[in-house]
Amino acid sequence: MADHLELSFDLGSLDPEAAEAACFASAAVSVTLVDAQDDPVLEPKPGELRLWPHTRARCLFTQEADVTGLVRRLAAALGIEPARIGWLAVPDRVWEREWLKDFHAMRFGERLWVCPFHEEVTDPGAVVVQLDPGLAFGTGTHASTALCLSWLDARLAPGARVIDYGCGSGVLSLAAAKLGAVAVHAFDIDPQALIATADNARANAVDPWVHVHGQADSLPGGVDVLLANILASALCELAPGFAALIRPGGEVVLGGIMDSQMAEVTAAYAPCFDVTRFGGRDGWACLAGRRHA
Repeated sequence: MADHLELSFDLGSLDPEAAEAACFASAAVSVTLVDAQDDPVLEPKPGELRLWPHTRARCLFTQEADVTGLVRRLAAALGIEPARIGWLAVPDRVWEREWLKDFHAMRFGERLWVCPFHEEVTDPGAVVVQLDPGLAFGTGTHASTALCLSWLDARLAPGARVIDYGCGSGVLSLAAAKLGAVAVHAFDIDPQALIATADNARANAVDPWVHVHGQADSLPGGVDVLLANILASALCELAPGFAALIRPGGEVVLGGIMDSQMAEVTAAYAPCFDVTRFGGRDGWACLAGRRHA
């Protein structure tokens, strides 16, 4: 198979969508935005594109003899100097699977695993969610998602009725269903998240128990558990609404909270919930507690 060329450049002040369009207009076959300096990215709101402070674009082109000419054409399309663009020759691979090679099975708690489709978990007692990274947020790699998954492994009671508020890829919904929830209502405002959750539920054979919602007012009340792995500011605003959805004695699990935001979120939930810190990781915290009777 013929080789390809990878051209790359630091995004800098370039608009990411315009830069991507310029790359494709220059005959790129794929464009990937990557972290150039190992910077953290806070969990985005549903439907939000949030990039690293230092982002690098990697563009794949079919091989051609005039590499210098290709670099110049791409630079002109981007409006940058050709010297900003680096290149290297790369062999053909199954590119749609290549980027998954560094994504491996992960365990959360005692039983729960999130495993890509190209791997297998052999532990006979494992509860396995099969999931590949996709356009919708959430595979378990973010500390907030990991903490919520650990809570589910440790605390979710079989037969629970659950809301996953801001479901992203649906990883929390899938985990809840795999762990014995009888109904999981996954809500997101991002249509891509709803598609991803429904597709992932079918792939994991839990679609009879996972119901997707694009409107918050369609969510049922009286649930046993509500999971919300979203931004802390949104968590504070939604506290009264969450209380209305959870039965007395039911539980709320809150992710997406930096350690510095714990006091603010705890105060917002104090009128209706007894929330405490369930766990923390990498500067992030998970709060959980019961609704007052």
